[in-house]
Amino acid sequence: MHEWTRKHLLSIEELSKEEILTILETAESFKDISLRPIKKSPVLRGKTIVLLFYEPSTRTSTSFSLAAKRLSADIVNIPVKSSSVQKGESLIDTVANLEALKIHTVVMRHSRAGAPMMLAKHTNASIINAGDGCHEHPTQALLDMFTIKQNKGSFDGLKITIVGDILHSRVARSNIWGLSKLGAEVTVCGPPTMIPVEVEKMGVKVTYDLKEAIAGADVVNLLRVQFERESGMLFPSVREYAAMFSMDDTMERFMKKDALIMHPGPINRGVEISSSMADGKRSVILEQVTNGLAVRMAVLYLISGEKNNSEEA
Repeated sequence: MHEWTRKHLLSIEELSKEEILTILETAESFKDISLRPIKKSPVLRGKTIVLLFYEPSTRTSTSFSLAAKRLSADIVNIPVKSSSVQKGESLIDTVANLEALKIHTVVMRHSRAGAPMMLAKHTNASIINAGDGCHEHPTQALLDMFTIKQNKGSFDGLKITIVGDILHSRVARSNIWGLSKLGAEVTVCGPPTMIPVEVEKMGVKVTYDLKEAIAGADVVNLLRVQFERESGMLFPSVREYAAMFSMDDTMERFMKKDALIMHPGPINRGVEISSSMADGKRSVILEQVTNGLAVRMAVLYLISGEKNNSEEA
């Protein structure tokens, strides 16, 4: 296993293949903790983890909170809507005040791309990016990769299709960087208005035809249409989007027999995917949620462990 030396986890783009595999291998061992009668490990006892979410979250915030508890860390959850942020306090000042309380790690989600990177330059605490604007969502991509590895074994030559709102998706960007580094072939599919210009430079193939995109794919990862990030409708109507890009029962005959269906959640049922497919035998959507806990335990352990302690790094 590659030795972990990073103080922060800010993006998948900056990680090497070996570093990604180190996280996935570490997650393997932590997944077993959830199967024990007493689901606890003392490895982060005495460490303080702050959850600082400037955007709504269910799966990410809950699994980071539970991951920290399983590792015996102390947790501080900052409710941004009722904090001094509402009085005009800057991000740097907020974290500086938290740092004065001798915290170790900040898990942060922010609507502005690059916010975690900026903060990492102005604090001694370790920063974990839990999603920044339309830039990246490292731990979501890591749990996606972990889920694929658990089901498929190897990434070499694996064909993975990402369908939907690629333009606004931090999940898509992190997955593209990570999967490509691990040896997978990545294809993106969606309306032309939702595919970034020159996305091929990231090493992916592009198609606007869902049937073509899923034919031969080992994994189909469906993205949520991010209505809250759009400045204007990028497709004629939700109904027309669903007619062209929704994964429903009519699409199954174009898929490989052992192809998996994934979705980072939350699901817009009937838009990206039908209920029958989301809850069907191909779906590993809830498995992704379960694996997210193991992956975030691994990330907290590697980032917040003794060698990467805020004052010692």
